[in-house]
Amino acid sequence: MDNCLFCKIIYGQIPSNKVYEDEFTFAFRDINPVAPVHILVIPKLHISGLTEINHENSDVIIQITETARKICKIEGLESDGFRYVINSGKYGGQTVFHLHLHLLGGRKLNWPPG
Repeated sequence: MDNCLFCKIIYGQIPSNKVYEDEFTFAFRDINPVAPVHILVIPKLHISGLTEINHENSDVIIQITETARKICKIEGLESDGFRYVINSGKYGGQTVFHLHLHLLGGRKLNWPPG
């Protein structure tokens, strides 16, 4: 997508603090972190959000969660715990309409989040 912020980050048109990249995913530190570890994991395939997941592209969910799991190990989050968050739509808190997973950790995360 030409005007997608995250697509521009993937293609290097906008700088990011990259944590991980493979054939299918890209991960970078959030510029407004809400936890000591706050990393966004995005598929390289542009999908605007969860409502666009279907039989043909559902493998992106596996790809982003596998990448997040690898990052948990790299960041040392496995023993104390972590949280995955995927916001969906305006009322769900989604502000960038490219599917993305927030990986949060490094402190106790309360529930409900607020």
